[in-house]
Amino acid sequence: MTPAPVTPPARQGRSALRSGLWFAAAYVAVLWAVHFVNIFIFAGDLVFFGIHPLDVSSLWHILTSPLLHANMEHLLSNTLPGAIFSFLIGMSRARVWWEVTGIVVVLGGLGVWLLGGVGSNHIGASGLVYGWLGYLLVRGIFNRSLLQVLIGVILGVTYSGLIWGVLPGVPGVSWQAHLFGAVGGVAAGMFITSDDPPELRARRQQRKLEGGGSRPVRGVR
Repeated sequence: MTPAPVTPPARQGRSALRSGLWFAAAYVAVLWAVHFVNIFIFAGDLVFFGIHPLDVSSLWHILTSPLLHANMEHLLSNTLPGAIFSFLIGMSRARVWWEVTGIVVVLGGLGVWLLGGVGSNHIGASGLVYGWLGYLLVRGIFNRSLLQVLIGVILGVTYSGLIWGVLPGVPGVSWQAHLFGAVGGVAAGMFITSDDPPELRARRQQRKLEGGGSRPVRGVR
């Protein structure tokens, strides 16, 4: 059997960089495009598609609420940190980005829908931003990557002030979206394996072969 070709590290690095830049740019472009469409074509009425807790008819709004913002200040507050986090996750390629984002959006949205407060309307990408940050803070612990642990430490120090966002206190701010988004991000870091470094994948495959196909539970092996 012919061994698979090995991609040079420099080429892998450039490919990861391009992937990260693409996901960062796409995140910013989509948010801003939706905001301008909402303001200039729909006169802001698209905010109706935020999450309305315990309203069954709005359950699917967990997919649309991260794209909507109340005003330019709201949009700007989510643009830069979201672009940075999207870039860092995007460097691990499309599958990781979509898995993490999907888990954050669904778990975070469900948490808001269940506990967000009847009569309220939750919009904005901040829950997604908190989820991405939560994932980046913990993923190095679960996939045994020293580099990603260091990135998590740097981000934890840099964005330590965001911890107050998961607590109630500021009127008009969805602390529920922040909290449950972060929970979704930590869950993604614990359970997905597509972000594992090649060395960890090789060790897992070797254990599967030695154990007759049994698969260890991530996080306790």
